[in-house]
Amino acid sequence: MSKDTYPQVNPSDTATSSLAAQTTEPFPDAASVKAWIHSTAIELGFGDCGFLSVHHPLFKKQIEQLKAWLAKGYEGQLEFMHNNHDLRANPAQLVEGAKTIISVRMDYLTAAPQPRRVEDNDRPNHAIIARYARGRDYHKTMRSRLKTLAQRIEAMLPEWQHLNIAADSPFVFRPFSDSAPIFERPIADAAGLGWTGKHTLLLNKQAGSFFVLGELFISLLLPEDEPVTPHCGSCSACIDICPTQAIIAPHELNAAACISYLTIEHKGSIDIKYRRAIGNRVFGCDDCQLICPWNRYANLSKIDDFQPRHRLDQITLMELWEWEESSFLDATQGSPLRRSGYLNFLRNIAIGLGNATPNSLVITALQARRGQHGEMLDEHIDWAIAEQQTKLQ
Repeated sequence: MSKDTYPQVNPSDTATSSLAAQTTEPFPDAASVKAWIHSTAIELGFGDCGFLSVHHPLFKKQIEQLKAWLAKGYEGQLEFMHNNHDLRANPAQLVEGAKTIISVRMDYLTAAPQPRRVEDNDRPNHAIIARYARGRDYHKTMRSRLKTLAQRIEAMLPEWQHLNIAADSPFVFRPFSDSAPIFERPIADAAGLGWTGKHTLLLNKQAGSFFVLGELFISLLLPEDEPVTPHCGSCSACIDICPTQAIIAPHELNAAACISYLTIEHKGSIDIKYRRAIGNRVFGCDDCQLICPWNRYANLSKIDDFQPRHRLDQITLMELWEWEESSFLDATQGSPLRRSGYLNFLRNIAIGLGNATPNSLVITALQARRGQHGEMLDEHIDWAIAEQQTKLQ
């Protein structure tokens, strides 16, 4: 799951072009190169792309925001957020010779949700898995298509050598997809792919927010794109709907309270105060996106890899509860669900069963697993049984 969850710098505040700091200005014809790259990216299944210099002033300002966010303890167990600040502030150091970052989005919806309605709450006995995670792990798909984009760019270099964009130098590229210390969403924001919503996700007027992001670092010197104007206005729907009140304020997320973090990244026991709020969400949470009015314009994916596998868009909690570890490993091969691990996946399902419609069969199923996987899971099973029994009284 690709999420930078700390407060965001508004790219409009740092929109002064960083190209002035570079020694070589691109010819105006470079705009046609960008248009060709954009068209090719769309052909490869990306929803959009934008361009940003590796020397944009955004990065150093973003580091200060990250440090302030970390000082509040909002990162939970995300210890990696404390590392590699130098690389985050200086992305040019990630890829020697890189001059431009191509930021791309990849739409992942396979079915349009009902506008402004958290329809996941209408199925309390089903296991809700975040929509991006129901098919294949997008990271490999993203990097593979970015590599193809780079190879097509490289094939065009002979036609661009008359332009002052370093097309006559050895071509350097590297694709990224949540695979390096990169300010992924701020890059997309500054490159004009959308604006950062109050929930800290990127929003686009024509595509909502149901998309994942990736980056291609290249050695061509191309003009930057401009950020777009934010369009959240006075709307606070995402803040109001958050089940655990993890959105502390506009653009400020306490990741340690976010259901996506709790069900995917958090290891071990989940605080009791969050368990009822988690409901039937066993891997991630889409609530703040489902309620957002801009997602009435969300696009359906052009990429088959996002199609749900193993009925993960309609599977019940009881069905998942029956999975042994071998079943889990088989069903999650090449899937984002592997990230939680089997034990924490069972923990999440136990919480979901505790929140499910009261049924004596649920209690029996919970009791059958008690004592099989250690104290941590037993603690959540006991909680779920108590919740079921209370509702049955």
